[in-house]
Amino acid sequence: MARLKNQYENIIRPELMKERGYRNLHQVPTLKKVVVNMGLGKAVHDRKLLDSASLELAAITGQKPVVTRAQQSIAGFKVREGMEIGLKVTLRRARMYEFIDRLVVIAMPRMKDFRGLSLKSFDRRGNFSMGIKEHYIFPEIDYDRVDHLLGMDVTIVTTAHTDEDAQFLLRKFGFPFLGDA
Repeated sequence: MARLKNQYENIIRPELMKERGYRNLHQVPTLKKVVVNMGLGKAVHDRKLLDSASLELAAITGQKPVVTRAQQSIAGFKVREGMEIGLKVTLRRARMYEFIDRLVVIAMPRMKDFRGLSLKSFDRRGNFSMGIKEHYIFPEIDYDRVDHLLGMDVTIVTTAHTDEDAQFLLRKFGFPFLGDA
C-alpha cells in the first residue's frame, strides 16, 4: 500500500472527522484523481519533442500518457484541427498517492523561488490546480539529458464540496500553501 494512502486511512481521515465534525466516513473528503497535462505547442513542428516528452512524462507518472489533439484550427499558431499538441495522464488509486508523495516531498522543495502554493488555485468546487515550470524537478528525469524545458499542469480532484474542505485535506497531505508557518 502506498505510504500516503496508509497515512490517509490511519491518521488523516480520523483527524478530519474530529476537526471538521464529520459523522460518517463517506462525508470525509478524499482524493479522487490527479490529472497531469503537458501542452506542447512546439510539437506541431517537431515530432521528436512529442516523443521525448511522452517518455519523460511516463517516467514521472509511471503511466503511459495519452496524446491530446487540437479541437479547432488556429491560423495564428499554425495549428490545424486534429494536430497532436499535448500529453495527458490521469492517475488514480496507488499511482495517484505515489505521485502526490513525490510531488510534495521531493519535487516542490526543488522548485526555484518556491514560497508556497496560491490559495487562489482552487476552483470553488474543491479541486486544486497548479503549474510546474520545469519538469526536471522530479528525480526520474536526468537533468543532463533534458533537451527542452517542459512545463506541466497538475490538477488534483477531490470529493470535497468546498474549497475550505479541500484546502484542509491537502494541508494534511503536506501541501505548503502561502501563509503557512
